[in-house]
Amino acid sequence: MNAQRSARYYYLKFRRTKGDPQSLAMGTAIGIFLGIVPIMPLKTITIVFTTVATRASTIAAMLASCLICNPLTYIPLYFLSTIIGNVLTPYQLSWQRIKEVLDFLLESPGMYNALIALAGLGYEAMIVLLVGGAVLALPFTIISYFLSLRFFGRIKKRRQQKHLLQLAKISSQPETSI
Repeated sequence: MNAQRSARYYYLKFRRTKGDPQSLAMGTAIGIFLGIVPIMPLKTITIVFTTVATRASTIAAMLASCLICNPLTYIPLYFLSTIIGNVLTPYQLSWQRIKEVLDFLLESPGMYNALIALAGLGYEAMIVLLVGGAVLALPFTIISYFLSLRFFGRIKKRRQQKHLLQLAKISSQPETSI
């Protein structure tokens, strides 16, 4: 897998996404947040409901979530979420226990089996992971909102300038009489 090619691919996907810059930035921030929070079997459903409820761009959220949460980043995200959650909550969760469930989830067992595997961890483990993931995701979410707002704002401005130039060219051409 070529990292430069993948980066270019996602850059072009984001650049070609149409919509209001605020909606696209909010969608990107939601995608980053939910991509980092360890809710693996429920990510897509949660993204769709959250973006619809907040009127954010679902496509931008899905792209951002795929970019942030992929097979290369699962382990580090869950590991950091566990460490932060262990510090911030009164519960303790061992990395070995998480790794067993992650290995099972990466085998694509289906939604029902994935939920049963996660429920097997217990509510203390879920609290540790969710609190740790939310705290880990918060700074990235805030930064991604402002960076993507600037990014999508520039794209909108360029599109408007291009459109105005095209209109100026059309209006400056002399009319031909038939």
